[in-house]
Amino acid sequence: MAQDPTSFERFIQGIIPENPVYRQLLGLCPTLAVTNNMKAAMTMAGAVAFVLFGANIVISLIRNLLKPHLRIVIFTLTIATFVTIVDRFLAAYMYSMSKALGPYIPLIIVNCIIIARCEVCASKQSVITAGADAIGQSIGFGLALASIAGVREILGTGMFFGLRVMPLTWPDWVIMVLPPGAFFTLGLLLGTFNLIESKMAKNKNKG
Repeated sequence: MAQDPTSFERFIQGIIPENPVYRQLLGLCPTLAVTNNMKAAMTMAGAVAFVLFGANIVISLIRNLLKPHLRIVIFTLTIATFVTIVDRFLAAYMYSMSKALGPYIPLIIVNCIIIARCEVCASKQSVITAGADAIGQSIGFGLALASIAGVREILGTGMFFGLRVMPLTWPDWVIMVLPPGAFFTLGLLLGTFNLIESKMAKNKNKG
């Protein structure tokens, strides 16, 4: 019987080897919807990280009490609790960002990344491992959002985090901050990611 990954392995796997966006293709709805600028993307990444870490910890703590036929319900209720906290926090202290993100914060409740980590790791392993898994997956998700949002914001507006980084003569590619730009950027980066991984695998086999 295969041994479950250690805390360190869970942490590392979540960043690149099992990146939720580029490897598992999970959480694509918010990935495509909120990455037209870095501020929105990083706010979403922070919200998901908070919910994922909290849900993983709680599910791990009660893993021995979970009943197979009720586990998804418990996962959802736990996730919904943390989503409500982050949603109310944004509404109270970051109202403009809360309005900009709209329904995508409440939709974290059904985010496949979080439910998957509760099922794959938190419900089976210790609190420390579940926490490490949540941190690794959150970093991986944040890096994916940052890479997409960075490309879209710079090419689409000539700015980065709202600060101009391109010359005033830069012709803004407006399409990049529109929905088609999200699909184009994700496809381009996903293809690049797979190409690099393929070349690394070939070089490893040759070695």
